[in-house]
Amino acid sequence: MDEVKVVVAHSERATLRVGDVFLKVDADQARIDVEVEAMALAPVPTPEVLWRKPPVFAIAAVPGTTLGRLGGPSTGSPAAWAAAGAAIRKLHDAPLPPLPGRAGRSIVALAAELDEECELLVTNGVLPADLVTRNRQVAEAALRPWTPAFTHGDLQIAHVFVDGDEITGIIDWSEAGQGDALYDLATFTLGHEEHLDDVVAGYGTDVDLDVIHAWWSLRSLLVVRWLSEHGFDPFAPGCEVDVLRSRL
Repeated sequence: MDEVKVVVAHSERATLRVGDVFLKVDADQARIDVEVEAMALAPVPTPEVLWRKPPVFAIAAVPGTTLGRLGGPSTGSPAAWAAAGAAIRKLHDAPLPPLPGRAGRSIVALAAELDEECELLVTNGVLPADLVTRNRQVAEAALRPWTPAFTHGDLQIAHVFVDGDEITGIIDWSEAGQGDALYDLATFTLGHEEHLDDVVAGYGTDVDLDVIHAWWSLRSLLVVRWLSEHGFDPFAPGCEVDVLRSRL
């Protein structure tokens, strides 16, 4: 009999695995709608949706293994990382989905959120002031005009599956929508800077590396408190706080 495995669970949503089926529980029906629509539109391998009965929907497991995880070693070859870069480029070149996604927040809103979060990180003693100040300076390069692309919005390496050097599936599309393409590339390479060249080679076009570095800092600054408050550890080796320290 298949066991029920909790993949991730916090106050906003939970994902369970039973055999080769993943059950996603999300009280936000709009977020489920975004995920299902994005998987249908994306020109890259995505999980098969088996059924929906709000607040739950079921998807089939994708074959292969993940490229790795933040804070852990990469299990993928350079060719696999390059293949992922090519798949990301294919997504970014696809016709735009109807709505903005996580990577599509306005520059003004993002700057305001960043300033508020930096102040809280220092005031609450979560991170040293010099670490926050330096990364806030680095993050500034991400706050510039960009051309909308079809973005995944949460393209962690744990969401990309490979079999050998072939991409077999990209999962977790709830943050998808129109957004900044470099946000996806930065999220994908966060904590794995050693593979950035492979990804960019597969992506096949010039990429502003300063903006990638900026998104590493910006994304990490915005999530440290949330992760700490939801049972994750951004202070673990190789994770978000180490990413921030690498900018000093």
